[in-house]
Amino acid sequence: MNEKEVQELYKNDAELQLIDDEPVSYDEAAIKEDWVKAMKAELDSIVRNNTWTLTQLPPGNKAIGLKWVFKLKKDAKGNVTKHKARLIAKGYVQQKGVDFEDAFAPVARLETIRLLLAIAAKGNWLVHHLDVKSAFLNGELKEEVYVTQPVGFEVKGKERMVYHLQKALYGLRQVPRAWNARLDKSLKELGFSRCTHEQAVYKVHNPSFILIVGVYVDDLIVTGSSEERIHEFKKKMKSVFDMSDMGKLSYYLGIEVEQTRMGISMKQEAYAEKILKMAGMSKCNATTFPMTPKLQLTKDEDGEDADPTLYRKIIGSLRYLIHTRPDLSYSVGAVSRFMQSPKQSHFAAVKQILRYVRGTVGYGLKYNGGGDDKLFGYSDSSYGTDVEDRRGTTGMAFYYSNNLITWSSQKQKTVALSSCEAEFMASTSAACQALWLRNLISDLMGEEAQVVKLFLDNEAAIALTKNPVFHGRSKHIDTKHHFIPECVERGQVCVEHVSGNLQKADILTKPLPRVKFAEMRSLVGMDDLHKDVNTTGESVGPVLTEFTGGKRCKE
Repeated sequence: MNEKEVQELYKNDAELQLIDDEPVSYDEAAIKEDWVKAMKAELDSIVRNNTWTLTQLPPGNKAIGLKWVFKLKKDAKGNVTKHKARLIAKGYVQQKGVDFEDAFAPVARLETIRLLLAIAAKGNWLVHHLDVKSAFLNGELKEEVYVTQPVGFEVKGKERMVYHLQKALYGLRQVPRAWNARLDKSLKELGFSRCTHEQAVYKVHNPSFILIVGVYVDDLIVTGSSEERIHEFKKKMKSVFDMSDMGKLSYYLGIEVEQTRMGISMKQEAYAEKILKMAGMSKCNATTFPMTPKLQLTKDEDGEDADPTLYRKIIGSLRYLIHTRPDLSYSVGAVSRFMQSPKQSHFAAVKQILRYVRGTVGYGLKYNGGGDDKLFGYSDSSYGTDVEDRRGTTGMAFYYSNNLITWSSQKQKTVALSSCEAEFMASTSAACQALWLRNLISDLMGEEAQVVKLFLDNEAAIALTKNPVFHGRSKHIDTKHHFIPECVERGQVCVEHVSGNLQKADILTKPLPRVKFAEMRSLVGMDDLHKDVNTTGESVGPVLTEFTGGKRCKE
């Protein structure tokens, strides 16, 4: 295959760079010194951890094969920071119930991570980042597992022998569960307790300080009211695990985090640039809105087919970008409905989103310090907007101390017969999220659960939540949607009216005109983080204020 054919096969520069920089086999890596050093470092880590012992394979047992996987570690700017070689077991040959029992391990939700950052910003706490080196090697196995010797590092004269694993190895199906169990045991020995409402978050409550730890596989973020206690925690963790202290949190799961005395900001600028490069739209013309107002996307069965692989790849990348870009939630959700059989009309809508990303690549969320510890949310719904099945879209957004922590834009599963019914169903979904957030915050902060204010712009839906009379307009509504009146009756949620012009969830339910879209984006809390920097380098973004129009809830 000549060079021209290779370039035709791999259409974008990112894939060509992947071929050039990251070996796909041991033979390719063995000729480069950096990768040889990385492989030796991986084996040294395995030996230091007492992961395996060399032995003869017992009769009736089968050894699992191993393979090398190579990865370049890069920072937010794309600079190479480390050559990483990982020895992986071919766990796909294992059978559940025979070779292992449990494979599940909890990780913190991204919305939980945002909540932790909002709590830290509110209390002016620093957030620290720890990385466990070769985390999965610390998991203790209960099963008898044998693996072959790694390619290129066989023991001379003992090539037919195998390794008996005492501890976990990457690639085994039971490894995530084993590592989580080991970490859970270690954190509890240090005095932490696991949060009831988020299994990947641990906390310590003391009359003089609070410490909170969020876990995402081998990445730990820790924050709290005492810097001295945080440093003590780091030292204790380093005595248990081989860890890297990354200092203040600055880059986490593709999210760029900046901590200043004014607050905490989050964006995915580098990731957005990668998406544009992958789609071949790095130099496209920018636009100021992600979707044409009143655009009605349909299945378009007679339309020209689009490349389904590229379409799904772009959509999947955009969905991860939503973690700091609520302004993209509705538009990306709308084009996600056609991944099974994408057409050129759908791809045109995706290109419009990418052009908007190009023009707003530096946008993100800013969490300001201070605040009142209050949790409140907005719920909205469109009515019959989908021309295919006439279902609406539910939008919700929740704020903690005036900082946006979670949002959602989802197509409703039931066809509503009126705008009141659509708003009522949306408010029920929002109530479920509100209960989880209030309980999680109460658990993390050691405080009594607060009443959550939920703002709606439909008076009829508000009346129905407060007085669930089964009259002609509501008797047919599914029982599950009558959950919110119980929440209101128990004093867990308080529903209030808000003007449609101040309904922050409106941007999550439909494509808005460009001027209205810009207004709602700013109202939600999105801004260009490039311009919010003063001469001292401190962020100076606008401080959001809570609107509490209408009748007040009882405190």
